[in-house]
Amino acid sequence: MHIDSIKDGIVIDHITAGNAMRIYNLLGFDKLECSIAIIKNVGSKKMGKKDIIKIDSNIPINLEALGYIDPGITIDVIRDSVLVDKRSVDLPQTLHGVLKCKNPRCITSCEQELEQIFTLTDKENRVYRCMYCEAKA
Repeated sequence: MHIDSIKDGIVIDHITAGNAMRIYNLLGFDKLECSIAIIKNVGSKKMGKKDIIKIDSNIPINLEALGYIDPGITIDVIRDSVLVDKRSVDLPQTLHGVLKCKNPRCITSCEQELEQIFTLTDKENRVYRCMYCEAKA
């Protein structure tokens, strides 16, 4: 299989195998007009298998969402076919607008304009709680 390199864009690399479509859907990549390549189950010495997403455009990426879905992902920014920036993402302390509180009594259920904010309460088990009602995500 041959996937062309990108001239200007972003490569999301070191995605745990099987998580590429989850990232694609959560970040709304289906709404983009540019070319996107999703490569699943690529062989990796470090991970065994991994997924990769290549986006042929420099778009803003929600690093909080990526860190929540799959900490350890790397973001490569490409300009004029050259790697100009490489970032790693980790589990974020807070999530803004990524999750929705499932508690029907939470203020965010009736106050739609309130931003959904979740705070990391247990890093080992990746537990987030709603900032307003403390319901578990």
